[in-house]
Amino acid sequence: MGKARILIVEDDFDISNMLRIYFSGQGFDVDVAPRGEVALEKTRQGLPHLIVLDIMLPDIDGYEVCRRLRTNTRTSHIPVIFLTQRDERSDKLQGLELGADDYITKPFDIEELKLRVVNAIARAERESLTDPRSGLPSGRLIEEQLRQIIRRESWAYLDLRLNYFEAFKEIYGFVAADDVLRFTTMLLGEVMDEFGSPDDFIGHPGGNNFIIICSEDAGAKVHTAVKKRFAEQVLSHYNFMDREQGYIETTNDGGQKQQTPLMNISVGLVEAGKQQISDIREITELAAESRRKDSAA
Repeated sequence: MGKARILIVEDDFDISNMLRIYFSGQGFDVDVAPRGEVALEKTRQGLPHLIVLDIMLPDIDGYEVCRRLRTNTRTSHIPVIFLTQRDERSDKLQGLELGADDYITKPFDIEELKLRVVNAIARAERESLTDPRSGLPSGRLIEEQLRQIIRRESWAYLDLRLNYFEAFKEIYGFVAADDVLRFTTMLLGEVMDEFGSPDDFIGHPGGNNFIIICSEDAGAKVHTAVKKRFAEQVLSHYNFMDREQGYIETTNDGGQKQQTPLMNISVGLVEAGKQQISDIREITELAAESRRKDSAA
């Protein structure tokens, strides 16, 4: 997997800079936000695997940041560790009631904070809450969303797959492949920001597969926008020669060279109003069938 991404939300530059240097040295990809609104914007642009969140911030406090994260379907799964000078039981309870995963007070032991960070990320992955590469919800969280939409009258479910992803990974390596997964995560987030709502859901079941759950009205727009933007933007992940010739050279099982197309994305769309559905397996099977037809088109 790639580096785990941490967002440090702290207005004290000395503390945030110390944490950035320390966790970067420990192999994490670290970003810093000095204000609550900045933190929410950074989280929207690229999901971190974990947020270290100071309660006392100059604009909105950490409690409000946590509340907004937890009430937005697309960010509700991100582990949050509160970092604060407060040591009152009531303050801790308020943070935990809002859905914080842990709580540590200043002055803190940096090694203890590291262990809490590592454990929180590992727990989320172990419980199939997030994919370790994209940071998106996976496993159990996707199943929960499917069980919820089966009871709703209006919804759209999109099944997305990156075609020729394995060939790209074979030639360009796993680091470049992980970059493509993160790029796809950001692209899907941008599309949903434009056409969706905070109640929409983006998931990563694993590998080169993604899913989106949104309103029925947005489904077709999202389908079209994702395919168009992916086709345009994925080219930046190839070198100039491969872009110009429109394919990469790979080796088949017989050891022979072959031309493999550049990556594209196929999207299957299932909408609530188009068919009667009584089981979540029907949703995933219909979406997979639609995706296969889209890939063959």
